[in-house]
Amino acid sequence: MATESSADQNATAQRVPQQNVRNFCIVAHIDHGKSTLADRLLEVCGNVEEATEQMLDSMDLERERGITIKSSAVRLMYEAEDGQTYQLNLIDTPGHVDFSYEVSRSLQACEGAVVLVDASQGVEAQTVANVYLAVDAGLEIIPVVNKIDLPDIEPGMALREMDDAFGFAEDETLRTSGKTGAGVRELLEAIVRRIPAPDEDAEAPLRAMIFDSEFDVHQGVIAYVRVFEGRVRPGDEIRMMASGKRFDVSRAGVFSPAMLDVDELRAGDVGYLTAGIKDVGDSRVGDTITCAQHPADEPLPGYREAQPMVFCGLYPTDNADYEALKDALDRLSLNDAALRYERETSAALGFGFRCGFLGLLHMEIVQERLEREYDLDLIATAPSVIYRIVLTDGEVIEVDNPAAFPEPEVLEAIEEPVVDAVIMCPQKYVGQVMKVSDDRRGAYKKQEYVWGDRIALHYTLPLAEIVVDYFDALKSATRGYATLDYEHAGYQPEDLVKVDMMINGDPVDALAIICHRDFAESRGRVIAKRLKKAIPRQLFEVRIQASIGSRIVASTRIAPLRRNVTEKCYGGDVTRKRKLLERQKEGKRRMKQVGNVEVPQEAFLSILRLDDED
Repeated sequence: MATESSADQNATAQRVPQQNVRNFCIVAHIDHGKSTLADRLLEVCGNVEEATEQMLDSMDLERERGITIKSSAVRLMYEAEDGQTYQLNLIDTPGHVDFSYEVSRSLQACEGAVVLVDASQGVEAQTVANVYLAVDAGLEIIPVVNKIDLPDIEPGMALREMDDAFGFAEDETLRTSGKTGAGVRELLEAIVRRIPAPDEDAEAPLRAMIFDSEFDVHQGVIAYVRVFEGRVRPGDEIRMMASGKRFDVSRAGVFSPAMLDVDELRAGDVGYLTAGIKDVGDSRVGDTITCAQHPADEPLPGYREAQPMVFCGLYPTDNADYEALKDALDRLSLNDAALRYERETSAALGFGFRCGFLGLLHMEIVQERLEREYDLDLIATAPSVIYRIVLTDGEVIEVDNPAAFPEPEVLEAIEEPVVDAVIMCPQKYVGQVMKVSDDRRGAYKKQEYVWGDRIALHYTLPLAEIVVDYFDALKSATRGYATLDYEHAGYQPEDLVKVDMMINGDPVDALAIICHRDFAESRGRVIAKRLKKAIPRQLFEVRIQASIGSRIVASTRIAPLRRNVTEKCYGGDVTRKRKLLERQKEGKRRMKQVGNVEVPQEAFLSILRLDDED
């Protein structure tokens, strides 16, 4: 665990009046400089002498990808121009649309939000979404144009966009550089002046909201909390209002950014506590902590539960690792409240879990964290969404796994989830965006000039098309300039079918997909062709087929490896060679009847790329 100098500890541990406390977060579109600006705030406030890059991004994945995945909290002590010391509780948030749930939770712990915009890129789709989240949460907003140090960049364009999009006047919008530190002190002064202090009662019964948590093998659950009322100290007995479980607090502290123990957390504070909580189910995000002896009358409102939009199967390559995978998912779900999972069994892959995610990037991050942090070797099936199916007897069921898709003869209607998508891009790329969207069964709604030469295109798109390769295709078509934001817009009926992939006549449930009837044959051919490349040759012929019901729509074969059984025959009667070849042929026929084909991970990944490169 990270340590601090004694001077830093004394500075961080000092107490200030509640009217000098400020809780705020930084929100922005991905890659607009949130984490870098947070590094400069740490330096100016003296928490660190020199911040390393992405100081608050503690995971290796965050540093490698250059994105924030988890919200991070830190306490800053700032000596303002009025001579007073202020306690600033900062929460750095993610910017990718898949992690907007993290942003919404962080906003509930704050009274203000710093909205950041890149001076070179201006207002983007996720900027708009995050500002609306902050407004809905009733926060005081401080608009900031960042990266003013970029050469040949005039921040006037971004300032005008902030005014046009949200009504932020140029004189109230700050200009900063997270790289050089320009404007950082002015931002701190604005936070002190504009963001209100928390007005909760420190003498009321304890009510603290869990907004995040993690698991430590020695201490158990470490709960990240925002204290709304009352106070909590080590030694206090607390009660979880959702489960009724009681625990004795062993540690309470703050992040500065290292974990630093304090004597108490009181109303308005953001910090952490440990209480020997060993069962991950006893500390859920959104739960309210209260005092066991003098409990509060009712819990805090909590959070709207995240609804997974993308599903896939996760299976260990070695079935002996099934329990290890279950334990890893239990612990990871504590740190990622949006992750959902349940047991499932596949005839091809054995025992595993059906997992729900907020999006494709979320799915990739979870899989990579499981493999890195818990040393697991996993196979992931193709992503799917929740389909609503009306059966001929009137029953309505929901299916998120193609393997559970009903037979065609009992289907009355199929509805798929759709989203309202907003794609922002320069005007010259509108044609490419429309072509990509139309190819993915998008329904054009409208377009509007937002500012400058930037246009916002509004589409209704099937979620199933977005989770496969829509965003990648958008980025490629617009040279990286397009940005995407979307929200769930209900269900609509479509002519969908299940495409089964069969290997030597046996359907492989983990390779099945659900798609529109118009694209079923072409996608079946593409997947069959990719499977042919991915599956290694066997000693017997392997036939790969795609079928819709009983109708085969695509077929290919992998020729068998052939050993030269006649290499020792030098001359002589040709019938001897024929006899050896016939015996080999008969042996291959018997082998084909009982042979099992091992399908590698690359085969499952191949169906994620639906554009046929050949």
